[in-house]
This record gives sequence, structure tokens and C-alpha cells, in this order.
Amino acid sequence: MSQFIYKITPQALWREAEASGRFTGAPIDVADGFIHFSTAAQVRETAARHFSGQTDLLLVAVDEVSLGDALKYEVSRGGALFPHLYGVLELDTVKWVRPLPLGADGTHQFPPLEGQ
Repeated sequence: MSQFIYKITPQALWREAEASGRFTGAPIDVADGFIHFSTAAQVRETAARHFSGQTDLLLVAVDEVSLGDALKYEVSRGGALFPHLYGVLELDTVKWVRPLPLGADGTHQFPPLEGQ
């Protein structure tokens, strides 16, 4: 059974990835040495903590099985296990990309997520 994991990224950064055919990560990913992902249960809190008030964001869904051994679940915030990709994200592993707009209440409005 496939399980989706999610990446929140600024639209401009994703457009660069589309142009090059691969996503090497946001500056924080590059600094940390891996690409940060969230599960469906984690991604709303990730948006609130790290992207509060930001517009022009995209939500990228990836089937974790397609990432193979480069994907590791590691302890992060509050002892929770978060998915980290040690390598580049090849765009052929991406299942969908959708806008992540801000709602009237100032929180991000998520599409339906698989894995919740």
C-alpha cells in the first residue's frame, strides 16, 4: 500500500525544480543535508510552524515507496518521526502538486490528503 508524504515549498522554488527536472531542496533542506517531508498527520502543524502567513506556497505529494532507501524516518519535533529524503527529489516520483492558499482565517487551506 502506498503512503504519501508531503513537502511544502514556495512556488518559485518549485518552478525552478520543474525547469531543472529535479528538486534539490529549500535552503533549510540544503543546510540540514536532507529534504524535509511531513506525513499527512504532520503537515498542517508544519505549515503553521514554518510557513505561517506565507502565500504562493505549493503542496507536493510523493509516494514514499518510490523514494526507496534514501528516505529515512528520524526523530524530530517532540520526539515524532519525520520523513527525511537523503538525496534529490526526482520529479517523476511526484504524484501531484497543488496550491496551498491562505484562508480568510490566516491558516493554510489544504486539499484532501491521503494517509490521514
